[in-house]
Amino acid sequence: LVKAAEAGDATALEQKVDFPALRQSLKSEMSGAMRDELRDRGGDLAGSLGMILAPSLMDSAVDALVTPRVVAEVVRTGQRPEARDAVRGSEPEPKASDSRLHRAYGYRDLNTFVVRLTRADRPDQPLRLLMTRHGLFDWKLSGVEFPERA
Repeated sequence: LVKAAEAGDATALEQKVDFPALRQSLKSEMSGAMRDELRDRGGDLAGSLGMILAPSLMDSAVDALVTPRVVAEVVRTGQRPEARDAVRGSEPEPKASDSRLHRAYGYRDLNTFVVRLTRADRPDQPLRLLMTRHGLFDWKLSGVEFPERA
């Protein structure tokens, strides 16, 4: 996955990503992040309206936004997609791989492998990529876990 992302190999990424599962995971994580952000703004009318409309906007935006290019960007930079960018429908501009990105690898359980991406500028906010086993030896990116908000 990392090699395909760094090479920008969309075909290899498509083989290493379970896009339906990844989209569902991102919808869940981004909806939670958006709820937290709206709640932090206070109980104003616009925030309340946003809480009502956000899930439907988020679903269609994530469906359109999750592409091999965006997956490659997340893996290369460790930068999580932002909820507001998904709603706007904008893809991130490609960036070079961040040499200050630390990757750690490990099993969560027999069928889940975690790639932990920690940026040097946010050492306490790792982004976790969840790989699930497909068959005996194949793994696919199927989910993400955003860092806990402070």
